[in-house]
Amino acid sequence: MNNIGVIGGNGYTICSGSDDKTIRIWDIETTKQLNIFKEHADTVMSVKYGSNELLNTILSGSEDRSVRLWDIRSGKQIQVFNGHTYCVNAVEYSPFVIKNICNSNVICSGSDDNTIRFWDIRSNKKELYVIEESDERDCRIICFKFLQLRKNEKRKSDDEIDCNINLCYGLRGGLIRIWG
Repeated sequence: MNNIGVIGGNGYTICSGSDDKTIRIWDIETTKQLNIFKEHADTVMSVKYGSNELLNTILSGSEDRSVRLWDIRSGKQIQVFNGHTYCVNAVEYSPFVIKNICNSNVICSGSDDNTIRFWDIRSNKKELYVIEESDERDCRIICFKFLQLRKNEKRKSDDEIDCNINLCYGLRGGLIRIWG
């Protein structure tokens, strides 16, 4: 097992990603497997449960270089995001602001190709934005987390809310960076 998603929407399940190319959902009380997703072609490195309007979804990243979005209720893959050239080590649902709301339909993925890519789950098009590190081997993205470092503020120029979201990410060589 490579990664465990935190307790899911109903509070009674966890999800796991594994070397056997699968994602499994487990009942934490009975320890029984509830569902299995098998579309990845290589080791699943990262899994995350959705929240809010994406509550019934799981996001995954794999050594097959893909990012996938899954529907927990149907047990089916919703979408595949391709663009990374090496293993995807980290995935996350992004809280970035779209239309004055402090959540969105944006996901992101970090990879051994030294990039963090942002994707809009409403379309299967090319990524929205890419953060690129240098080409050095020690700059492979291994993990990241969105952090709110200050309280929400109203911007002075208009009525938009600034959610003050930053992305903290770790590189294989031991560096930690904050973006945003």
